[in-house]
Amino acid sequence: MKAPLNRKVFVVGYDVATPLGSTFESTWERAVRGEAGFRSLTRCQTSTRSGIVGEIPDWNPRSLGFIDRKEGYNWNAEFVFLTMVLCKRALERSGLEIDERTGPRTACLIGSALNGSDALRVAFHNYTQKGPLKISPYLLPNLCANVPSGKAGILLGFTGPIFSPQGACASGNHAIGVGARMIRDGDCDFALAGGVETCLLPEIIHGFENMWATFRLTPEDRASADPTKASRPFSADRRGFVLSEGGGVLVLAAEDAVASLGLTPRAEVLGVGWTSDANHFTLPNKETIVRAIRESIDDAGLMPGDIQYVNAHGTSTQKGDKIEVECLREVFGQNLAGIPVSSNKSQVGHSLGAAAAIEAALGIEGMHRGIILPTVNHIPDPEFPDVDVVPNEARAHRHDIFLSNSFGFGGTNCCVVFKGV
Repeated sequence: MKAPLNRKVFVVGYDVATPLGSTFESTWERAVRGEAGFRSLTRCQTSTRSGIVGEIPDWNPRSLGFIDRKEGYNWNAEFVFLTMVLCKRALERSGLEIDERTGPRTACLIGSALNGSDALRVAFHNYTQKGPLKISPYLLPNLCANVPSGKAGILLGFTGPIFSPQGACASGNHAIGVGARMIRDGDCDFALAGGVETCLLPEIIHGFENMWATFRLTPEDRASADPTKASRPFSADRRGFVLSEGGGVLVLAAEDAVASLGLTPRAEVLGVGWTSDANHFTLPNKETIVRAIRESIDDAGLMPGDIQYVNAHGTSTQKGDKIEVECLREVFGQNLAGIPVSSNKSQVGHSLGAAAAIEAALGIEGMHRGIILPTVNHIPDPEFPDVDVVPNEARAHRHDIFLSNSFGFGGTNCCVVFKGV
C-alpha cells in the first residue's frame, strides 16, 4: 500500500435542505433569527400521537430542471433526487468545477439511515394491490445506499470512489471523516460528503413513536398552541425528538488542490474520533462516547481546553441529552461551564443520517461569521446548571475551533473537530 500523504483537508463549500428552508441561505436566515421549522405532517396521511414533524418547505424534486417525467417516475426514492440537487448546489457554492482533471479525483460519500424506504413502500402497495408483475425494475436500485451518489456522478461527471457510510444518526459525520481520511491519504483530492434522509412515512413515524423516541403531544404541552416548540434539547420539559427530513453535503478538498484551483477554504477538518458501544442498540454508552470525543480532539492535535464551542448531538430525549452532558463533563471538567454547547435539532429536528452533515455546515457558517446558533424553546433544566446551551437567541461569539458530536442507533459514535481559516 502506498504511504499516506498526510495532507490537510478543507471544507470549501456546502449546501443543505432542512425544515427551515430548501437551501442553505434560507435555512441560515431563519436559524440565525432563532426560528424552528416544525409543523403538522403533510407528507402523508396517518394518525400520529403528535403529528408534528420537520418537512422541507417547497420541496418538489420533480420540478427540478434536470429531472424529466420518466426519471421522476422511475426513481421514486426521494433521497436519490435530494442527493443529486444538494451535490450540484454544494459544488456550485464551492466554485469547484468537475472536468477531465478534477472528475477522476472526486469521491462522493453520502450517508443515510433508512435509504430508499419510500420506494419499498410503493413496491409493496403495487405487489399487494396489482400483483408481482407491477414491481418496478427500478426498485432494487432505488433501495441501494450508494445509488444516490452514483446518480449524482452521472449528473455531474465525477468518477472517483462512491459509497454510502451507514452510521445511522451519525452517518453524516462518518461521511465527512472517511472523506477527509481519503483525501489526507491521497486516494482522492475532493470529496462530496454528507447525508440525506427522506423518512416521513407512516411506518417509520409509528415505529419511532412505539419506541418512545419521538415527541408526543399532550393537550397541556406548549407545542399544542405552537408546533415550533416541540423540539427542546436540554430543556426541563423535553419529551422526545421531532422527526425530520433533510440533507447536507460538504465539499472537501486537499490543501494543494485548494491553492492550485483558487478555491476559498471555509474550515479545516482537523480531527475525527469514532467508536462503537457494544452495549445496547439505542441506549448510549457513556464510556465509548467519551472516548470518541477524546479521540477526535487528540486526532486534531489539541487538548480539551482548546475546544471553543460544542455542536451537540442534543436530540431532546430525556436520557440521551443527560448522557451527553455527563460525557461532556467528563471530557471538559470544570471548563465546561465556559464552553457554549448548543443543539441545531431544536430548530431543524432530527433528520437521522443527514443530521450531522447539516449541523457541520451550520457550525462552519457560524464559525465563519462569529455566531453560535441557539438552542431554542429552552427552559432551564436544574440538572444542567453548568451547561451554557446558548438559550433561545443566537449569540455573537468569535471562535475558531468547534467539536461536532453525533451518535446513532446500533451504538455508533462519530465526533469531528473543525478549525476556522
